[in-house]
Amino acid sequence: MSEIDLKAYIRDIPDFPKPGILFRDITPLLANPHAFNEAIDQMAAHCEGKKIDAIVAAEARGFIFAAPLALKLNCGFVPVRKPGKLPFDTHAFHYELEYGSDTLEIHIDGVQPGQNVLMVDDLLATGGTMKACCNLVKRSEPPLPAAVS
Repeated sequence: MSEIDLKAYIRDIPDFPKPGILFRDITPLLANPHAFNEAIDQMAAHCEGKKIDAIVAAEARGFIFAAPLALKLNCGFVPVRKPGKLPFDTHAFHYELEYGSDTLEIHIDGVQPGQNVLMVDDLLATGGTMKACCNLVKRSEPPLPAAVS
């Protein structure tokens, strides 16, 4: 494990984007290739020994970590985007955030039945975006067969 203190590369911005929110700014970490690489290495180490077929992440900051992590883990990357940004048929999910509401979409074939999926984001606040991603992945799963009586 590296000697790099990753917390030193994340600055706190109080009252952004509105009063009462403490924003974690990752741009200093991204600007330092050693710190950024260490962050990806630490995430990959956490996944060691796990079978991961795809990484799902929401735009935009989730993409920053998910794409290089997918390469390192030799698995697919499935983007979750705002409405109208994906070119194929999509599932959509509307959800509430701590400072508003949003809608996210995933391609209907982005996650295949039986795949082991890792969800990645840059941080977790209320968990609203991550929960939306989980709901979208669940919508990609085939429905359970009807009970026969």
